[in-house]
Parts: sequence; structure tokens; C-alpha cells
Amino acid sequence: MTTTRTWLGLILLLVHPAVRAAANPDPSMNLKLTAPIKTWDEAVPLGNGLLGGLLWGEGGTLRLSLDRGDLWDERPAPGNPLAGFTYAQMTRLARARDNAAISKVVDTAYAGTHPTKIPAGRIEIELAPGQSAESFELDLATATGRAQLAGKAGTVEVFFNAAEPVALMRIPGGAPSVLRLLAPESVKKLGYPDPVRGAKEGAQWFVQSAAEGASYCLYVSQVRTGDATLLATTVAYSSADGADVVGAARRRVESALAAGYAATQAVHAAWWREFWAKSSISVPDAEVMRHYLLVQYFYGAASRTGAPPIPLQGVWTADDGDLPPWKGDYHHDLNTQMTYMGYQASGRIEEGRVFLDFMHRLLPAFRKFAREFLETPGAAVPAVMTLAGSPMGGWAQYSMAPVNGAWVGHLFYLHWRYTRDEKYLREVGYPWCREVGEALRALLKPDANGVLVLPLSSSPEAFNNDVRAWLQPNSNYDLMCLRMLFLGNAEMAEVLGEAAAAAGWRETAAKLGPYHVTEKNILKLNAVEELVFSHRHLATMMAIYPFNLINIEGSAADRAIIAATVPDIDRLGVLEWCGYSYTWMAALRARINEPEAALWHLKAYLRAFILRNGFHANGDQTKTGFSTLEYRPFTLEGNFLACAAVHEMLLQSWDAKPGAGGWGAIRVFPAMPWRWHEAAFTDLQAEGGHRVSAKRENNATTWLRVAAASDGELRIRDNFGGRTPVWNRDGAGRDGSDFVFTVKAGDVIEATLPRPAAVPPAPANACLEDVVQAPKNPGVPMRY
Repeated sequence: MTTTRTWLGLILLLVHPAVRAAANPDPSMNLKLTAPIKTWDEAVPLGNGLLGGLLWGEGGTLRLSLDRGDLWDERPAPGNPLAGFTYAQMTRLARARDNAAISKVVDTAYAGTHPTKIPAGRIEIELAPGQSAESFELDLATATGRAQLAGKAGTVEVFFNAAEPVALMRIPGGAPSVLRLLAPESVKKLGYPDPVRGAKEGAQWFVQSAAEGASYCLYVSQVRTGDATLLATTVAYSSADGADVVGAARRRVESALAAGYAATQAVHAAWWREFWAKSSISVPDAEVMRHYLLVQYFYGAASRTGAPPIPLQGVWTADDGDLPPWKGDYHHDLNTQMTYMGYQASGRIEEGRVFLDFMHRLLPAFRKFAREFLETPGAAVPAVMTLAGSPMGGWAQYSMAPVNGAWVGHLFYLHWRYTRDEKYLREVGYPWCREVGEALRALLKPDANGVLVLPLSSSPEAFNNDVRAWLQPNSNYDLMCLRMLFLGNAEMAEVLGEAAAAAGWRETAAKLGPYHVTEKNILKLNAVEELVFSHRHLATMMAIYPFNLINIEGSAADRAIIAATVPDIDRLGVLEWCGYSYTWMAALRARINEPEAALWHLKAYLRAFILRNGFHANGDQTKTGFSTLEYRPFTLEGNFLACAAVHEMLLQSWDAKPGAGGWGAIRVFPAMPWRWHEAAFTDLQAEGGHRVSAKRENNATTWLRVAAASDGELRIRDNFGGRTPVWNRDGAGRDGSDFVFTVKAGDVIEATLPRPAAVPPAPANACLEDVVQAPKNPGVPMRY
């Protein structure tokens, strides 16, 4: 039974130290790198959504590699191999086990140099004689890159203006001895001519002609201001800025120089203050904290309204003389989906909406793909696509698999769950998911048992591009993605008053049949094949995380599946894992209340799978047994999954029956590892849009606050270990393990709880190492 707090308690809560508003990151959390930085992918990452930059260099040379999010060569591969190729043709060839014929079409489409993301170029600065860089830093609070010069020569600063597509750099002391603009060598592989260069009155530029009549201009100008040199630079693109790219770039740069560094930086810093004010966390692990803040920064630097969403490498396209890894494209068999799994709980709603609005604008392209490739109504998402939404090909089992669009639909559904924005639901969320659902429903046909199945099936990326990758439909992956989409559609349709449509979606979901499990309740690849090897993509466990269709508060059968499957994945090992596999598993283990395993996987990722600037490298960079995959190319989804894992440890709010329309209990500190004795967070966002803050001391919650975002019932899970909360209001009901309140939007529910006298003993499985070691048994390799 709860008690109402006294007036003294009211005063104490009003000044409670955890009530502080979210604030800028502490300088101790900044990214700090010693010089030299000799490679672009270890550089300090900067950006404003449209423009991106990488600050690096050594000695007296500084480099600023430039990127622009919409710089793409959209030309299909020579001969356009995908033109006229249909899902029906692919089905016939797959059933005939003629994978070579499929590959001849679909792999050929991807094997050429284009379509591809393209880099913009590089500025190289030879500093004044006697000046040299000794260290680099990213100031997270103001999104400013710095190069500390040796001795007392000062600090070079650069920022990409949050308000305009322009970057400013201030160099103290003498003027740079040389300023060079380097056009990217990689575009020569695309058949582009040499750039046309120009210079005038402290400015220089080049114009690079690109495909299909497009062009872009990299422009830089410098002026002396007191004892410093001020540089301004931008990239103008004909597709967005008009044919006169030099004029557009010049006007932008001259405007920035006229405004001056201080005035422009003040506007820029104000934007970032607002960004950081949305939420904050504090955990007693500096390594985890630094990475969390850096990756939240990536949202602000690379996902902005009016700019493209984050592709594989964000706005940091390769500057090594080659075209970007995997063409810098949009992969929808986990990359985009997991990239946008870290924004909901941190309240970066605007940054997350960038991806959803982008995909919504591409509905005409997706309808075309459904009509021409699937030969169905509705919309279909190419799983590997260009900025314009055109299919690119690649391993056909995944790049041409229509079910990946259902997984994208989960993000549309989650956005509704976290915001309860009915305008969004009516105009964007449900219409998009409905059209994707219509295309997939048109493909489904009943088998001999009346179960709806697709003509083709696969499980990313089991068996890679081998003929064995064509699985008997439906794979568990396909089944889980389809069910999540259809149940989400049913819930969204019900909210909008479309009862008949909702019933239809639920009926379709029911006809998909049960998940495929072994006699021991282990999730399989499909009805006839078990997963018997280590695998980087946790596709068989999609229903556990991220979909939550199978969860620890579900049926006895659900709990048995979790209890059997997760240890079996552990048994199969990490032999063929990527960095994102570790952070995905960390989030999953937190979701199922295994905090020590969650922390171990997170720490393993931080040890072995990030470059020194924080970028997620797919392979094991330590080469100490965390994976046999040791390659270097970076992609960003592993980073964002690390954020999602931390959120899962701090706050959960899911409902045990996804798609049923209910709202789950708010669970504060639901999966905290033992060693995190003290922790706090401010204004994390729960499903329903509620803002939650809390404090933890001696391994126990001692304070919490929930700011209600909507009218109705609000549940708070009692995971307080028998301690009685003191609430700030009467009316706390009880339903099983939950405290229940009836609230209005704007109401605030607060509670304090007694602080335990001491930290409890560590559990036997506590993850205590700062530097975790690779498993002694790496696992079972993939065999064909």
C-alpha cells in the first residue's frame, strides 16, 4: 500500500538533484584523439545533416574531407539488368535451383560502379611555418571540431553550421601557407571528367560534372580577421541549388564570412543546446557514456529535416580514392532499421522522423517497384536501394526480398507508439504501412494446410548468396516480419476507426501459422531447417527483439522459446558475428531481463568493433577471437544499436501483446547490470509519449518522475524490491505488479523510495571486467 507524501516531502522533491533539466554533455565526454590521424575513417566526424566533414591530419597538414548527403549517381548498371526482371521470373529460377541465372541479373546490377553515393572532395591546409597539430577533439556540446596546435600556437576550430549548409574554420596565428582543393579520385571510375577549377580574391573552387547532366561545386574562401584566418566552405549541387552551382556556393560562403565566426557559431550552438536538452542519461561507465553521447550526436549531425536520412556511412563518405563500401546505399535488411532504433527513447523525434518522411515521399517509387517487379498493387521497398528509391540488386535472396519493407514498417509503427501523434498516424504512418501490407498480402497464398506463405523465402544472410539461401517458405524471419506488420496495421487501423480493415489484418496475421521451433523450443530458420551455425544476423530472433512478439511476459510457450533459443545462439557462438551482432544481442538481452549478458555484449563491441573515432567497424579490430570477420569498413547501425541497448537497460515500456492496442507499464531501470550502482536519466521517452526521469542509488530506484503526455491510464511497474514508494498524489491503484494512475496530459507523477543502506552482493554471473575477453569457444562456422 502506498502513502501520500507530506508537504516536507513535496519541498524535498521540488529540489531533488535528479530533477535537473537535461544539459549539454560534460567536456570529459568529448571525443579526444592524439595526432596524427592518417586515415579518413578515424577522423573527427562533423555535420549538419546535409553536409558532412571529417577533420584529420598530421604535422602541419590539416584535412577536411567533405560530403553532401544527396550526392548520388543514380544511373543503373550498364544495360540496366533489373529492367523487366520480375519476382515471378525469380521464383521460377529459384524453384529450379538456378541461382546462377538469378545472379547473372541481380548481382550484375550491383557489381558495376554505379549507382552509388559519391564523395564531394577534400580541403588540405598547410599551416603556417612552425604550426603543427598535436591532438584533435570533438566538442559534443557545440558540435565543434578542434585541432590543438603544438606549443602555445592555439586551437583550430571548425563547425558545420546547424542553420545553413556551410562550414566555418578558424585558424589562429599566421595565414596558412597553402590551401588545396582535391577533387575525389574515385569519381573517375564513374567516367567523370576532370573538374573545372576557378579562383578569385581569396576564394577557390572546382566544379565536378557528374552523371546525367548534374554537377556540384566545392567552394572555399578565406579572409583574415585579426590574428586569425577564417575559412568558409560549402558544396552546392545542381539538383538542389540550380545550374549555377558556383554562384550558389559563392553566395552561401560570402554570407557566412560576412556574418562572422562568433555570430554564426552562436546560432549553431543554440541549435545544439536545444538538441541536448531533449534528454540525458548518466551511468557509471565512462566508456559506455562516451559512446552513447557520441552516437546521439550522430543523429544531430547526420539526420536533419530537409536532408536525406542516414545511409550506411551517413554523411561521411569514403575519402580514400575509392567509392564507398557497399556503395554507401540504403540497406533495409537491418541497416536502416537498426540505425533508427536509437531515437525513440531519447526523444529525438524530429531526427527519427527524417527517415520516415523520406520513405513516405518515396511511395510513388515503391508503388512502381510493386507494380513492375512484384506485379501487385500496393507498395514494395527494394531492400537495397538508391537515394531515389530505385532497386540496386546484390544478393537476390535479400536485396529483392519484399518482406524487408515490413520491417521498415515497424519503425512507422513504433513512431506512433512513442508519440501518439494521430495526425502522423492518419497521414503518414498507417497509409505507408497499409500499402506495403497490401503488396505483401497479394503475394501470400495458402499452402496445403491453409497457412499463408510467400512464393519465395530466405533469412538474412544465412548461406550468403548460395542456392541454399532460398529457403522453404515461410522462414521465421519472413513470418515474424509479416506478423509484426499486419498486427501493427490492425492496431493503427483501429485507432483510426477502420474496424473492418483492422479485422482483416488480424485475420491475415492469424493465417500465417505458428513460429517454427524444434522439439526443444528453439527457433529455427524455417519449418524444415535449424540454425546450426554462428550467424551475424539474428534473424531467427526477430520476434524477441526488436518486435517483442515473443516476450518474457507472454505465454508459457513464449517464455519456453526464449529460454531455449537464446542459450542455443550462445552455443553457436560469435565466430561469424559483426559488431552490430553484439549490440543487437545486448539490446535483446536487456529486453529479456538479462542485464549482465547485455553489458558483456556491449563491452565486447566497444572493445573490438569500433575505430578510435567511434565508428562501428564490422569486423573484429583486435583480432583476438571476437569474430573471424576482421574487415574494417564502417557502417553506423551497430552504433545506434548500442544506444538502443542502453535505453533498454534504463527504461522499458512495451506492451506484452504488440498490435493489440494496449499500453505497457513503465519499467524504470528494468535491466541494470550489478556494477552500475548509481545511475540517472532525465526525460527519456516511453511509449505513449510520456517523459520519464529517474535516479538509482545502491542498485535501487530512489526517485522517479513521469510527465504524462496523454489522458488515460498510466502504469508503473513495481520492481522496487519491496520498498514502498511515496507518491506525490493520491489515487495510486494496484493491478498485479503495476501501480495504476488515471492521468490527464500534463500531469506529473513522482515518487521517492528509501535508499538502501548498502550495495547488494554481486550475482554469480555479474559482468565485472572493464576489458572483456573473447569467448574461449568461438562457435560453429557456416557450412553450405
